[in-house]
Amino acid sequence: MQPLLPQLAPANLIDAEGQAVYGQFDGIPESLGVKQFVYFDEMDKRASWLKKHFDYKQFQFVSIITPRYIIGVAIAGIRYVGSSFCYFYDVEKNQLTEIKSLKPFSIGYKMSPSPKFGSTNIKFSKNRIEFTMHDDQWQLSIDSADIQAELSLTPPVLSLPMSMCTPTGYSGWTYTQKHNALSVHGKLTIKDELQPLNLALASYDFSAGFMRRETSWRWASINAQLPQGKLGLNLAAGVNETGNSENVMWINGERHFLGPANFEFNRQISPDYWKISTLDGRVDLTFRALNCRKERINLSFLKSNFRQNIGYFSGDIIDGNGGLYHLSNHLGITEDHFAKW
Repeated sequence: MQPLLPQLAPANLIDAEGQAVYGQFDGIPESLGVKQFVYFDEMDKRASWLKKHFDYKQFQFVSIITPRYIIGVAIAGIRYVGSSFCYFYDVEKNQLTEIKSLKPFSIGYKMSPSPKFGSTNIKFSKNRIEFTMHDDQWQLSIDSADIQAELSLTPPVLSLPMSMCTPTGYSGWTYTQKHNALSVHGKLTIKDELQPLNLALASYDFSAGFMRRETSWRWASINAQLPQGKLGLNLAAGVNETGNSENVMWINGERHFLGPANFEFNRQISPDYWKISTLDGRVDLTFRALNCRKERINLSFLKSNFRQNIGYFSGDIIDGNGGLYHLSNHLGITEDHFAKW
């Protein structure tokens, strides 16, 4: 049930033979090496430049939780189109406010070629969103009518992110990097009201690679203040489908790997209630959705059926040392997503 011991992250994710380095990493690669990757099709023929260009996908996401708000910010580049959204959910009013955009091809947005150093940004109408990475510390900048932010998302000293690369499909690969329970510093204003950040926590997601043409995943993410300290949880099923899983918890910055995850829900009958567990028996949670950020796009060649739920987690989590952590109506998010891209 346990993953192999992490290896030191390579400087370049692509090796001298043009293939991806697989495994769990301690640290972050400086380069994804997309240009150096030697890509083959299903018949073992060298893929064309055009196929390689359009098969590459990348997205980044940040979630922030404060006593009153949950904020979700994303930028995705899938060659055909760039997309973004920024929402904030008011817990007191059960109200979701959102801005979003679609950009054709590579016009009006930029994706960072490195998960360690770089900038990803998008501008649309009078709105601007930017992620800036420096090692494992992220900066988030938002400028819109209802929300303005200049924030630093900072991990505890010596805390390691979840960083991994796995084979995907027949000849692709996916790199995923996530870190939860990050401290938040800076300035956040929502509807002209300055927000306190002393209890705020954040997480980020950097994912990129040559994913399946049709991809789906289930995902859960928690950033919680508990009596024992700051707890972060990342669970997923899908995308990283071979080898190691990305299931990890952090407690006061210490990283603990978890077993494969099961997500039980019925998206047609009861999509608001989930049961989430891991095969090693260390996660046993329920989730009850309060609100949902959803989007359906059906353009035949391009499809997305996206639901990101905001709600309450309850249940138990056990760390790698046997420590027990109980959650009772702690806010977090889940996601159910199908993409044809």
